[in-house]
Amino acid sequence: MLGSGAAGLSAALACAPRATTGLSVGVSAEDGSSHWAQGGIAAALGDNDSPALHAADTLQAGGYRNDQYAVQRLCEGAAEAISRLLAGGAEFDRPEQGNALALGREAAHSRARIVHAHGDATGAELMRTLQRQAVAAKHLQLLGSRWAFELAQDAAGRVVGDWVEGPDGVELWQAAAVIMATGGYAGLYRCTTNPVTSDGSGMAMARLAGAVLKDLEFVQFHPTALDLDSSGVSARLPLVTEALRGAGGHLLDADGCRFMLNQHPAAELAPRDLVARAVWRARHSTGRVFLDARATVGKAFPQRFPTVFAACREAGMDPRSEPIPVTPAAHYCMGGIQVDEHGASSVEGLYAVGEVAASGVHGANRLASNSLLEGLVFGHELGRYLAGIDLPVHERTRPARRQPQPLPDRLRAELSRVLWADASLIRDGQSLERAAVGIESMLAAVDDATSGRDLLLLAAAAVAAMQARPASWGAHFRADAVVTA
Repeated sequence: MLGSGAAGLSAALACAPRATTGLSVGVSAEDGSSHWAQGGIAAALGDNDSPALHAADTLQAGGYRNDQYAVQRLCEGAAEAISRLLAGGAEFDRPEQGNALALGREAAHSRARIVHAHGDATGAELMRTLQRQAVAAKHLQLLGSRWAFELAQDAAGRVVGDWVEGPDGVELWQAAAVIMATGGYAGLYRCTTNPVTSDGSGMAMARLAGAVLKDLEFVQFHPTALDLDSSGVSARLPLVTEALRGAGGHLLDADGCRFMLNQHPAAELAPRDLVARAVWRARHSTGRVFLDARATVGKAFPQRFPTVFAACREAGMDPRSEPIPVTPAAHYCMGGIQVDEHGASSVEGLYAVGEVAASGVHGANRLASNSLLEGLVFGHELGRYLAGIDLPVHERTRPARRQPQPLPDRLRAELSRVLWADASLIRDGQSLERAAVGIESMLAAVDDATSGRDLLLLAAAAVAAMQARPASWGAHFRADAVVTA
């Protein structure tokens, strides 16, 4: 298994009793995206809710481009996923009175169904729970500080392991099957909520191995990241959770106007793509945008939203007494390695789950708090599937075709700038052509035999997918520009 976030650990734990090894480039949970998730996990647990209503909201947010069977599996599996976490010791928030779980409301949800932990630290609590279970699992070993740069294949093209750069140099890790759980490529953008490890390297490796990639044009931009200086190479901006808007926070432009009121009936709780583009336009027309939760959260900030509060204080501001400056930021990729209902890719021996996979569950735009849920539900499904099937023995492995050399910092910075400027929230034919030309010039500066070239090729494929999408492909998005968010 490559990756050690919510999706990867869920799959690995469910593989029992089949022996499983997890490899990750980082050495702690904070090196991946799952740890930083603030909002929560969507699950229809309320008396006035149901998996069918959750599914309807998921389809609407996705522009009805979702795979309906995948959506059904996701929403019907949510309650069981929460039960597994509770059984594993997860400490979710509960109301002051009663023993039920506290359920929050987020954008584009018709019901309050967001299970959260420690206010806005759900990802950290989830990873604490899964990692504790992983350490105790006899069938599973986790190894960090290992950077996979190529999938190992036999003469027939079947994936039989990974080529990895580890503490002692290049290593070959053979496996009867490889689970790719490496996340998306939103970390390539200059403004992003993702760690730099979310660079699409898993998709790039799968592409080199011959796997089909799908829906690369669908990138979600979170409307509210903390607006900090992000000049130069991409850097993770602290997320300002959507739950703040669910708690009554208002978006204001630099003139103090609440601009979402004339954008959508749900105002600040409209689908993420609509809010993100409105924030983008307001920033460009008035200079800055702020999220004001002084009246609705105020003095309770440290208790209700400790992660956001700490990030604001570190940046020299106090959200109890001043509005929070926000900016859209690349947040999540709906596309990736095309998989079937079992998580199998088009290449034998390679499976994918979580953000790296294009399961079709999110359509064009992921519903808030469905990402951790996807990793939990589909990861568990994949693990149980692999535990129950016969896997072939190893065949002779072909030598690695490239050298483990990452993209140089100079080109990585230029790529992040190009993607943000020309292939982000609002884009058109001219901007995408500029992005394509820019990436092509970067490719000319990289040796074909080095692994860093694959990130440029992945970015080029994403831009090409954006160019291929007709300008008026659906009423869910603007018809005068090719837009994804």
